Amino acid sequence: MKTKGSDVDATEQLGIRVAEFRQLRGLSLRQLAASAGVSVSFLSQLENGRTNASIATLRKLATALGITPVHLLESRSTHTAGVLKASDRPTIELDGATKYVLSTPPVRSLEVYAGHFSPGSSTGPDAYIHGDAQEMFIVTRGRVVLQLGDNEYTLSEGDSIEYRSSVPHRVYNPFKQKAEVLWINTPPTSEAVAVSNGASSLHP
Repeated sequence: MKTKGSDVDATEQLGIRVAEFRQLRGLSLRQLAASAGVSVSFLSQLENGRTNASIATLRKLATALGITPVHLLESRSTHTAGVLKASDRPTIELDGATKYVLSTPPVRSLEVYAGHFSPGSSTGPDAYIHGDAQEMFIVTRGRVVLQLGDNEYTLSEGDSIEYRSSVPHRVYNPFKQKAEVLWINTPPTSEAVAVSNGASSLHP
C-alpha cells in the first residue's frame, strides 16, 4: 500500500527506516533480531520491503533500537514545525486496519494515533502491551470491540476508556460499518520502556 501523497510504498519506507536505525546503532541483523525477539529472516525481509510488521512487532523493534514507533513511521516530507498534514501522516498497516501517527517529534510527553477499521479488521491476531503508560482509547465513528485483559468492551461513537498500556489489549471490528478511533498515550510508551531498560532514546 502506498502512503497518502507519496509514491513510496509504506512497507518499503518502514524497512528503510529500520535498517537506518539499526546501522546507526551499530547492530547486525542477528543482534537486532535477537533483541526484538524476531527471526533474522523476518527482519531481512522487513528491511527489504518484502513484508510488513504487526503493531506489536513494530513496538518491539522500536524498543530494541531505543526509539519510539513514531521514529520508524515518520514521514520524510518537510512540513511546518507543529503542523502535520494529512497527506504526510506516517501510517502502519494492521490486520485490515490502518493506524495513523498524529504526533511526531519534538512532542515528547504523549503519543497520539488515529485508527481506521474496516469491517472484520483488527490490530492483529494477538493482544499486545507497550510500556506502562496511561492510555486513553476513544471511538470517533462506528463501533469496535476492545479486548482488555480478560474483559471485552463494545464501544460506540463517543465512548472512551482508560487503562494502563501494560495490560494486554487488542481492537477489532466485527460489525458491518467502518470505525474510526484515537489512542492517546502518556508518556510515549516505547520511550518509557527504553528508559526503564536503561537504553537511551534517539531523536534524529
